[in-house]
Amino acid sequence: MTDAAASDGVTKEQLLDWYRMMALIRRVEELAAKAYTQRKILGFCHLYIGQEAVAVGASAALEPQDTVVAAYRDHGQIMARGASARSVMAELFGKDTGITRGVGGSMHLADNEINFFGGYGIVGGHVPLAAGAAFAARYRGEDAVALCYLGDGAAQQGAFFEALLLSQLWKLPAVFLVENNYYAMGTSIERYSAIQDMSRRGDGVGMERWQFQGFDVVDVYDNVKRAVDHARSRKGPVLLEAVTYRYRGHSMSDPAKYRKEGELDEVKKKDALELAIERLKGMGVTDDDLKAIQQSVEEEAQDAYDFAESSPDPDPADLYDYTYAPATVDDAAASAEEG
Repeated sequence: MTDAAASDGVTKEQLLDWYRMMALIRRVEELAAKAYTQRKILGFCHLYIGQEAVAVGASAALEPQDTVVAAYRDHGQIMARGASARSVMAELFGKDTGITRGVGGSMHLADNEINFFGGYGIVGGHVPLAAGAAFAARYRGEDAVALCYLGDGAAQQGAFFEALLLSQLWKLPAVFLVENNYYAMGTSIERYSAIQDMSRRGDGVGMERWQFQGFDVVDVYDNVKRAVDHARSRKGPVLLEAVTYRYRGHSMSDPAKYRKEGELDEVKKKDALELAIERLKGMGVTDDDLKAIQQSVEEEAQDAYDFAESSPDPDPADLYDYTYAPATVDDAAASAEEG
């Protein structure tokens, strides 16, 4: 139950793609923060800055048929799975061109085409849904795994434990990935949890589990790939904990003044983008190569921002399209008879 060995099979091209995606997620989130302060994004907005390696490394370990279920810090996770920066930013702006046509917003990003079901705002409430997706895959005989992202705070919820119990009992093809960023909203982990390695929660049901550092995208890929392979081979579910850190507050309304002095600066010494750059330079990637990637990221993120800003608002006439099933001719006839 220790870290998987660092992979020797990751190519320069793969790592370049992963670095670009992490950089894109960060820049999109930075622009989202700017838009929020200008009231172009309203409601809740939970940024993923600092945790990019987890989503990118985990997504790289999945196959297209696999299901992802996420909580509300989901912008980077759905982009890593394949959603465009345009569709995500437009959704944050509440526009009709958004990934859920502006009706979901920051906390409820989803896309059937990439099997991303989330995010969910009830802390821990989405974990049983991931178990359900894994059950469906096994029941149908599909070669698919369900990956569930959750925070360390969600690992204290009853629904989380129930999902673990049934998943282990039925040997479901599920991977539960706890992103331990050390704060449940504004409360540090040592103040609310008797243990700080959330993967140990799996011991109570006999589940395969381990903790690993979630700052190096290659390390994340190695560990999640090992867990996904275990689950896909029908050996049972896996509970993982990625030790990570969010650079911003819990949400845009949180100034994060509860942190110890110097804590954030210390964590940034393990910044995911910088670690990827260090690896890439060891593979022969030049500063000019990296500058070209950074420029393309800046252009794509700004394009997403401009696209969202210029996109139309949703039509109010469509407000209930995804709330109620559409009425049929028979329904209309029955209503007429009752009337």
